[in-house]
Amino acid sequence: MEFKFAKRMSYLKASEIREILKVTERPEVISFAGGLPAPELFPVEEIMEVNRRVLEEDGQAALQYATTEGYAPLREWIAKRMNSTRGTNFDADNILITHGSQQAIDLSGKVFLDEGDTVLCESPTYLAAISAFKAYGCKFREVPTDDCGMIPDALERIMETTERVKIIYVIPDFQNPTGRSWSLERRKWLADIAEKHQVVVIEDNPYGELRFEGEPLPSVKSFDKTGCVLCLGTFSKIFCPGYRIGWIAGDKSAIANYVLVKQGADLQCNTIAQREISKYLELYDIETHIEKIRRIYRKRRDITIQLMEAEFPHGVTFTKPQGGLFAWVELPPHINARDVLVKCLEKNVAFVPGGSFFPNGGKENTFRINFSNMPEDRLVEGIKCLAGVLKEAV
Repeated sequence: MEFKFAKRMSYLKASEIREILKVTERPEVISFAGGLPAPELFPVEEIMEVNRRVLEEDGQAALQYATTEGYAPLREWIAKRMNSTRGTNFDADNILITHGSQQAIDLSGKVFLDEGDTVLCESPTYLAAISAFKAYGCKFREVPTDDCGMIPDALERIMETTERVKIIYVIPDFQNPTGRSWSLERRKWLADIAEKHQVVVIEDNPYGELRFEGEPLPSVKSFDKTGCVLCLGTFSKIFCPGYRIGWIAGDKSAIANYVLVKQGADLQCNTIAQREISKYLELYDIETHIEKIRRIYRKRRDITIQLMEAEFPHGVTFTKPQGGLFAWVELPPHINARDVLVKCLEKNVAFVPGGSFFPNGGKENTFRINFSNMPEDRLVEGIKCLAGVLKEAV
């Protein structure tokens, strides 16, 4: 049969990261490709105890359908934590539990985007956000971006000359893919721009808890006076990604519309997963766990940056993130990172070429490095191998 697929299918292509991860499943491959947390840091023993307690105390409810909005005690915890760490003013009714922050991105497209609308984003930006929004037939305008965030004059010009801007999508803390963070001034300024033009800001924050140095900065949402900023968060990077539990937080009228579209997508998130996370937060100290993650990732970040400084050839530049999971590498203009990847895969080393992080194409001389997943000895081996391939290319 020749299927007559929806028009939106022509907008979509397989995730380059997911395709590369199929290769990295081979144990001999040293992978800098996915944004994968270190699996040895998952609290397996504690989760076994949490699972037992949840099933013993209220197993029938844990295995039953539940509300679309999510488990109330977990939503209350999220609201309180965001209020204390992100400068927000939320309660449980401002929170919708989602299947990771990725579902929150997809639902944002469903709630706000009509075909032909425009999404503004950093340049480069998160690859899976591009894929999610693209399914709704939108256009992308990349806003010139430096080490402090979107460049104000550039965004102003784009807002004044671009029709049907519906969403500004940003990752202000340890951005994926570059690892850069926005300055305090740019965060205040973005909230003002959004209010002036009455446009929605999707503030994605999967990495904000993973700060290795410097002082945490307030969220863009903390400067929002009109409710135009919506916040995304996740337990994937500070707890366990396999639970696939994240959230979207914002104005209650907006959240009500997200609830409607989520009901049509999957009815609700995994009941027992929400209860197990909530029980873990009740029984154990999440701060101690997060600090352990920070300590390990900080060490791996330091090893990666020191090796790249020592081993990478002249003409290759890279970011030095203060937190998160990624560093961004830029090669001389004549070198295509995909060609470098082919050579690296022959030596069982993988990374993600940077071109896919630009929704309108270009910049094929870039790539993303993940430093969180590999143990230190394999980090050293992999970066040295990558450096050798780069020396040949340059």
